[in-house]
Amino acid sequence: MPRVSEEHLERRRQQILDAAQTCFARKGLHTTTMQDVFAESGLSAGAVYRYFKSKDDIIAALTTEATVDLRAALSEAVYSDPLPTPPQLLRTVAETIVRLSGPGGPVRLIPQAWSLALTDPNIADYVRTNIGGMRRLWVDYANRMREVGWLAPDADTEAIARAFVGLLPGFILQSLILGDTDPETFARGVEQLLPAYKPLALPEVSPN
Repeated sequence: MPRVSEEHLERRRQQILDAAQTCFARKGLHTTTMQDVFAESGLSAGAVYRYFKSKDDIIAALTTEATVDLRAALSEAVYSDPLPTPPQLLRTVAETIVRLSGPGGPVRLIPQAWSLALTDPNIADYVRTNIGGMRRLWVDYANRMREVGWLAPDADTEAIARAFVGLLPGFILQSLILGDTDPETFARGVEQLLPAYKPLALPEVSPN
């Protein structure tokens, strides 16, 4: 009997995830059942359970996928040269969020996963891991800001990273729910809120 190729297995796995994402977009994470996923994918229960043991496993996989492009956009900006200012960087990531927020888009699953994480320990582990990964990138960015002189030498880059992390969820919620916040407006607000970015002046040394 011929062995099933890795390519075939990956296609089948993606078929299940695509079906689940369609169901979640239509009914939400809470009310979608595995039966819905079976029907949407056109696969038997046994075929689906071969790849995912539960709905939580599917949610975890989709939540991770949803953050891949966001982390990639953030990572590219954080390590680019010259270093983008915070408004420039946030505009770049916000544009990625909008691109992935269309009907059935993966970003639409992220707030639902946050909600589930408050009561479901399994989902909480995955959400915590994803948020932690994003925050480490923000720490690296804050460290680079300090290196180029945009922050004081003794700036608490961990605290700054945690403040930055709080901005993007706010953009996601305003974009999805209010529908009146775009990347340009978001970046302009950050630009006006924060001071201009130039190397901090060194203290003058008094002549002896």
